[in-house]
Amino acid sequence: MATGGLRGAASSSFLSPIKAYAVPLFLFALAIFYQLVVLPRSFPPSHYDVLGIKSYSSIEEVKNAYEKLSSKWNSGIEVPTAANFLEIQYAYELLTNPLWKRDYDIFGIDEQLLALDKFKEQYAGESFSRIGLPLLEATYSDPGDHALTVVTSENFGSMFTNSKTWLIEIYSDGSSRSAQFFNSWKEITSLLEGVANTGMVELGDVQLTTSLAERKPTGHFFFRNGLPSLVAFPPGCRTSDCLIRYEGDLSIDAVTDWTATVILGLPRILYYSKESLGKNFLAKCGPHKVKVIFFSKTGVRATPFVRQTAKNYWAYACFAFVLWREEDFSLWWNTFEVESAPAIVFLKDPGVKPVIFHGSFNTSWFADVMEKNKQQELPQLRSVNSMELGCDARGYSRNGVNTISWYCVILAGRLGSELNKMRETMRRVQELLSNDGELSDVDKDQSLLLSTALKNRRLTFAWLDGEAQQKYCFFYLHSETSYDTCGPRRDLTDVPRLFIVRYKRNATQDNVRIRKNVFEYEEADPASQLVARYNGSDKIPQIIQWISGTIRDGETRDLPFFKTKTPDLVPEDTDPIWSKGVQSILSRSVGIKHILLKVIGKTYDHMGDPRIGPILLLAALMSFGTMWLMRNQQTRQSQLSQPSQSNVKDEIMQKRRERRRNASNGDMPPSITDMEPKDAYQMPMSDSDSD
Repeated sequence: MATGGLRGAASSSFLSPIKAYAVPLFLFALAIFYQLVVLPRSFPPSHYDVLGIKSYSSIEEVKNAYEKLSSKWNSGIEVPTAANFLEIQYAYELLTNPLWKRDYDIFGIDEQLLALDKFKEQYAGESFSRIGLPLLEATYSDPGDHALTVVTSENFGSMFTNSKTWLIEIYSDGSSRSAQFFNSWKEITSLLEGVANTGMVELGDVQLTTSLAERKPTGHFFFRNGLPSLVAFPPGCRTSDCLIRYEGDLSIDAVTDWTATVILGLPRILYYSKESLGKNFLAKCGPHKVKVIFFSKTGVRATPFVRQTAKNYWAYACFAFVLWREEDFSLWWNTFEVESAPAIVFLKDPGVKPVIFHGSFNTSWFADVMEKNKQQELPQLRSVNSMELGCDARGYSRNGVNTISWYCVILAGRLGSELNKMRETMRRVQELLSNDGELSDVDKDQSLLLSTALKNRRLTFAWLDGEAQQKYCFFYLHSETSYDTCGPRRDLTDVPRLFIVRYKRNATQDNVRIRKNVFEYEEADPASQLVARYNGSDKIPQIIQWISGTIRDGETRDLPFFKTKTPDLVPEDTDPIWSKGVQSILSRSVGIKHILLKVIGKTYDHMGDPRIGPILLLAALMSFGTMWLMRNQQTRQSQLSQPSQSNVKDEIMQKRRERRRNASNGDMPPSITDMEPKDAYQMPMSDSDSD
């Protein structure tokens, strides 16, 4: 047992220092490993080292070094192996090419290094004299043969005259990869036309390219994925501090999709099959929007301009793509009258024939067509278009600010078959007046009055969703029967109603305040409003006569000038995701992936920092010194406190012994050993002997 205790104590005393100095030992081992293993791998021998000359030597010095080596080979003094010869020959060819040497010296670009490994495998075991020369074939590219914007340090500052995004390619005239990418870049530039600006920067403009390059902790400039390198300046970004680097595949689709989605924040337009088009697109797109369907033969992604158009017109239209298949011809012909692809179909009001365009299109043509077809045939009165339609007392007529009075004919009702029938009737009325159609039951003067007002943009026809815009609907149709038209559906009764609003502006009465409640006043709408409600049949001649009579009264009679505050129209759509800014369009998974890749890249960049080894060694020494001082201080304190502790123990033991002695003396009876018993006395001695 005693031997086991001694062994345990010895083991504990041996492990205690190891545990105490574990951190310093780990940091020291890590520093040695970094200096001997990691750092040499981060700084492999350069091509200058292969030739035995200092870094950044001139081309003449490179040639002289190569001639010295070749003279030794030719004289037979040295016979290099195939691998050594290939390394020297590769370094010579690279460093004697001015463009390759420039790219290698400044940015460490050596995009043909993989070819060296292939040559080593090809000529393994062969004599160096049998190796075919030259190893490398120079490839030069010149962007001047096509209309591309070349950006230099002189005109870089003047690029940002507008808020458009810039996508810039950094290339080198001596880069074979850049030469291969030129045709793709031309196509990318064409696809981004009208959406983003594009430019090219040659690597020879060192002042500009170093500001666009990444920088290692050692101070060296580099491009992580080599050349060509793409960087984007988002809207509002004017310096290299806020640029975004492209790190994906250099394909046309990948680059344009990244620019459109990540940089510009444009929506993606999805493809639908014949089975999913109805339930996933037509049914989910709001009834107030035009449906735009693209038929494509190739199945390529929507171009950035089409996606930009979808973003601009998101409040008016929904967009979809369909892949054209010949076996589906009868379906698409019977449904939309589409006979081939490419084609664009505009679906407007229910029951209205689709508007179809066949053939390819350019950006300007599509922009014009989209603007003409963004509204339904009978447009819906909404918050986004009330000013544009001239049906807002805060705005003006469609004819301009100089028009004093104008009119808006509004059909209100809840969505359903009854409203659709009445919308068809009002579309027919609008069509007859637009085309100067003659009706036998309508006076010619009345028809002419309405046609003139419509052509002069003083008359507008629109329909209103009475359920979605119930406050607005009740404001104009406030009566006992208005619940059949406005607000949520209470029963099966749906009664669409027609009314006309006359707007009139008077410069002398622009500032009118009305009572909002008992305590507050508010500004009335600038234009006065008078409302006339239609109570007749749904016959077209009767409706035209009523509208004509109402407008004639508004033009000829001295009607009162009445101002009020109209309820605001409720927005039908929430803001889409792409309206919240560029940074918010990235999903959470993509964002985390991007952050992880960035952290890994930064960590890898710092692996070649020669300052890390000394820092780790310094940390190990400081940690060792700190632990040594702490342990020394603890030992001293224990030694100083040990004598005082023993003295206290002796005093305690002495007191205990005295207490025991006193206690034992008090309990024992008197004996002859006592000095003097309590009842003792001196007995007198007899004197018999004296007698």
